[in-house]
Amino acid sequence: MVVYHGPGVNSGGWEVLAIVEAIGKMDAKEKKEKTTKKASDRFNINSQLEHLQAKYVGTGHADLNRFEWGVNIQRDSYASYIGHYPILAYFSIAENESIGRQRYNFMQKMLLPCGLSPEREED
Repeated sequence: MVVYHGPGVNSGGWEVLAIVEAIGKMDAKEKKEKTTKKASDRFNINSQLEHLQAKYVGTGHADLNRFEWGVNIQRDSYASYIGHYPILAYFSIAENESIGRQRYNFMQKMLLPCGLSPEREED
């Protein structure tokens, strides 16, 4: 099977097209062998996902609600603004504040980035 790589890293478009063409040329037995995943493959993928979710808080989990997801996004954004000096300088110029004051404001916003948590509905 020949896989054509399009422009850029992980472009996906050309690779998927070449794989689909190759599968179209296979007989039924080869198609079943190529497309069927083993239970061990699925277990391995799920265990890797659980490991990532345990290691990094922002990757979410099954019980993550919309509010918690928004809080993670906002905190990640503020942390990125604080950590990248040119972005911090851009915000400080745009708001006519000193860089230290802007950093302080972003850290204060990280405490409650989306306001107070809504009350959860008990199931």
